[in-house]
Amino acid sequence: MGANVLHEEAVFPVRQINIPINIRNTNAPDEAGTLICEHFDRETHEERARFITGISGHTGFSIITLRKSRLAAEPGALRSALAVFEQFGVPVEHIPGGIDSFSPVVSSEQAAPVLYDILGELHRCCAPDSLTVTDNIALIAVVGRKMASLPGVSGKIFGALGAHNVNIRMIAQGPDEINIIVGVENGDFEKAIRILYNSFVIGGSGQ
Repeated sequence: MGANVLHEEAVFPVRQINIPINIRNTNAPDEAGTLICEHFDRETHEERARFITGISGHTGFSIITLRKSRLAAEPGALRSALAVFEQFGVPVEHIPGGIDSFSPVVSSEQAAPVLYDILGELHRCCAPDSLTVTDNIALIAVVGRKMASLPGVSGKIFGALGAHNVNIRMIAQGPDEINIIVGVENGDFEKAIRILYNSFVIGGSGQ
């Protein structure tokens, strides 16, 4: 989600040998900016306490939720569904799952011209009990380091958003907790970014 700022292939060569990348603010060029390194030899207490190191996001996503009884016992169901999106040339951003359901997240703009074709093909190949589409979703990625060793990180993030009446529509989190992705309404996108930044970047650990 940060590729619009720094493409991964531009970062990879210097990351391998730990050459720091210094991101500066053109509106405040004298400030220290953000330092990106593979690892840090010395950290201040404030740096150690701050478990969030980056917040990024984008609006304009749709969630297509497929529900089917005993879905987990049906081999190849997810593969069949993903093949449909591949068939129509629509990349899948994330796939949060639930009990007897999974929800591919796609760009609304890319999916719109072929959405009804996708839904029809999903009905044909997966025979779901229900198939719903939720539009106007924004994805926010909260990126950190050492997050897996800190209990309650996701709870703090969700608590901060909930305390400011931001409704979370989707959650995607890997077991390593390097990043946590939340889906909110497009209209709450900028508000949610400000809440997370003020709570965990300016405010440190959020405790």
